[in-house]
Amino acid sequence: MITQPAAARGADAALVSASWTEPEAFAELFDRYSAMLYRYVSKRLGPEPAEDLVGETFLVAFSRRKSYDLSYPDARPWLFGILTKLISRHHRSEAARYRALLRAPQDRAVESPADRVAAGVTAQAARPELAAALAALPAKDRDVLLLIAWGDLTYEEVAQALGIPIGTVRSRLNRGRRKVRAALGDTNPMLEEE
Repeated sequence: MITQPAAARGADAALVSASWTEPEAFAELFDRYSAMLYRYVSKRLGPEPAEDLVGETFLVAFSRRKSYDLSYPDARPWLFGILTKLISRHHRSEAARYRALLRAPQDRAVESPADRVAAGVTAQAARPELAAALAALPAKDRDVLLLIAWGDLTYEEVAQALGIPIGTVRSRLNRGRRKVRAALGDTNPMLEEE
């Protein structure tokens, strides 16, 4: 996953503060992070609602920009926090998506090099079990797990995004990983050897 360099993200607080007097400055945050947020929500809910939710995320962020804590130089956790709250309104859609993944025929897309193919085939085979495991997780555990796995956030950023202590992030992540691992037969399909 391609992420913004730390120096560019550090300028986020300056953009938010500049947008207080020059609202068009906020568009730079959209340019930086909309694709990242879109990929994340597409994985969780599918591409259909993703565009609307990303747009709504930035509308909410723009309307709340004056309450942004400028001591946080990186706006990603703030944006992911808003998006996660919006996703929670779609929990039925998310659960339905995981159930649909269970029933969907497995794609047989072939990539190269060979090691990526082997890993992809193994991961594809585990897709129904993974979808079932994610669907079975409590929403709070699933949010933490997916913000780290698909959102590429750190523990600290997840804590900031969800407004919870870092210890809670660690315990929810541990619990979520444990339940997913158990549902996959205590294996990691990406590390399986033939």
